[in-house]
Amino acid sequence: MSRRLNAGQSASLRDASKDDQADFTTARLLRVNRDKWPDKVWMRKKELGFWKSYTWKEGYERVKHFSLGLIALGFQRGEVMAIIGDNDPHWFWAELAAQAAGGAVTGVFSSSSPNEVKYLIQHSDSTFVVAQDEEQVDKILAIKGDLPLVKKVIYWDSKGLKSNDDELLASFDMVVQAGEGYERDHPRLFEENISRGRWDDVALIMYTSGTTGLPKGAVMTHGNLFSANSIFYSVNPISEKDEWVSFILPGWMAEQGLGLMASLQRGLRMSFPESQATVQENIREIGASILMYPSRLWETMGSEIQNRMAEATFLKRLIYRLCLPMGYKAADAKFRGDDLGLFWRGLYGLSKLFFFDQLRDKLGLLKLRYAFTAGSLLGPEVFRLMTAIGVDIRQLYGSSELGISQHMSGDVKVDSVGRVYPGTIVRIMDDNHILARGQACSASYYKNPQATEEAFAGGWYHTGDAGHMDEDGHMYYLDRLQYMRQLAGGTRFAPQYIESRLKFSQYIRDVFVVGDETREFIVAVVNINYDNVGHWAEGRRIPYTTFADLSQKPEVCRLIGQEVANLNDRLPQRQRIRRYVNMPKEFDPDEAELTRTMKLRRGLVEERYRSLIEALYGDRERVVMEVPVLYRDGRQGVVTAEIQVNELH
Repeated sequence: MSRRLNAGQSASLRDASKDDQADFTTARLLRVNRDKWPDKVWMRKKELGFWKSYTWKEGYERVKHFSLGLIALGFQRGEVMAIIGDNDPHWFWAELAAQAAGGAVTGVFSSSSPNEVKYLIQHSDSTFVVAQDEEQVDKILAIKGDLPLVKKVIYWDSKGLKSNDDELLASFDMVVQAGEGYERDHPRLFEENISRGRWDDVALIMYTSGTTGLPKGAVMTHGNLFSANSIFYSVNPISEKDEWVSFILPGWMAEQGLGLMASLQRGLRMSFPESQATVQENIREIGASILMYPSRLWETMGSEIQNRMAEATFLKRLIYRLCLPMGYKAADAKFRGDDLGLFWRGLYGLSKLFFFDQLRDKLGLLKLRYAFTAGSLLGPEVFRLMTAIGVDIRQLYGSSELGISQHMSGDVKVDSVGRVYPGTIVRIMDDNHILARGQACSASYYKNPQATEEAFAGGWYHTGDAGHMDEDGHMYYLDRLQYMRQLAGGTRFAPQYIESRLKFSQYIRDVFVVGDETREFIVAVVNINYDNVGHWAEGRRIPYTTFADLSQKPEVCRLIGQEVANLNDRLPQRQRIRRYVNMPKEFDPDEAELTRTMKLRRGLVEERYRSLIEALYGDRERVVMEVPVLYRDGRQGVVTAEIQVNELH
């Protein structure tokens, strides 16, 4: 028997009347937009080098017939559909179709392993799965014996699947055709289903990153979604004139809110890149006006800028060195809310004209009105650099359960996460635990009453994060509460705070900071940026063969040591990194070291590399360790590597 979602499972604080919120469903807004902009382009997808456009009317028809096709195949009100694949119009058509039929949707990351896919489909009680292509379908077929509730697996890219006669499979177009036939016998059913939708129907089950354990499914109603996005738009004006490039994982709330919900509530146009490899090229081609990068991508871009300048001609390096101080001066004035003054405005204007505009154009950022970052804390150095070159970047803070704060226009403190959203209330406990509540907040986790009680006790969402608020009302995020650390001497520190600043280096991709009450000092495990360090080594004729070989070169160890030392100079004495190692491999989501949103699974990494951490606190200069590796074909192996333990004085 399939499990039906109870519409009352997720209640939240609500200000609007029940009658007003009765209209808060995604399908209702889709119908409104179809009537308002029938011939206006809603979505664009680049295929084989050409942009294919879909108007609101065309999109509405696709959603309608797919929804009716689902019903013809047995999809029922209250059931859940899982969608796995990269960003594509089909992803969101399927989502809206399921919601129009009275169902809910959960998103599965396309990079997920079969075991991860199985957990999410099983836990969500999904009865239908929509998959992108043969690769994703193969994952489902490999575990179909463990998915007794699944009635159909529907794919939208048929390459390699046309000859597969598994009865579980159907193509997207086949379902649309079935819906067209079903409509002839049930001519008003789709519109009737839309009218039946209510604000408290469950729209999404958004699974958390799972940094501290198995992912939990935050239950989000249509009312939650519309409340959250109405609040967001009140401080970030977005309109139908804006362009959005949809490439962030659709199973992440950021893409749902800034992409799909913005199109439904504000009419912005959604464009989909040809592939993940062409994202930046397509962003530049489209001229996106709204952009969201996870903090890791902004860090990568900051490193890329530095690396490009290091390898540029003498003239370009000279211009960069002359213009960057102008940019930093303008950025700092903006953060303080000060008037830059006529003289400095003129110099900054010239810097933009002759350098920064060209740089932003190459990065695909020239036409941006707003840029957002989320996922983890963005280091102040990267934030300041992006602002200096003319990007209006704003840090968002929140989770799948609730958006809490962001930087507001003209009111930015770079090391904060901004001000609390209107209508949201925050309480900071004595142990720095951040509690929040608001009308947009989810109020339950799917099939997890214990976690629900713990997270939403007393009407407050217990974020599990540590932070504080200054006298001006700016929020500061430190780290997950459970990851806050204290050294033997009593010094408290936030590992993520240190890590985010170290990742500003163009030579460091990731870093893991360690220390606890049994230790006298802090140590770090570093992932080098293979491309940038490789270019650096080649420029100095330092030979290397593999990632592991490059990471342990004495010259590279000294290079990373200098980057760590530069950060140490800006940290309190007791919070400085004393010893570090360069890992001979990258942290990898396929090995569960990172979440699918690229957050570090700190507990797992600390346990897996405990012997390496012990060596960092020992007296040996080198240590031999076995590093587990998961190959792309699924094979597991072990790499034995000799690692240099480096010390800073």
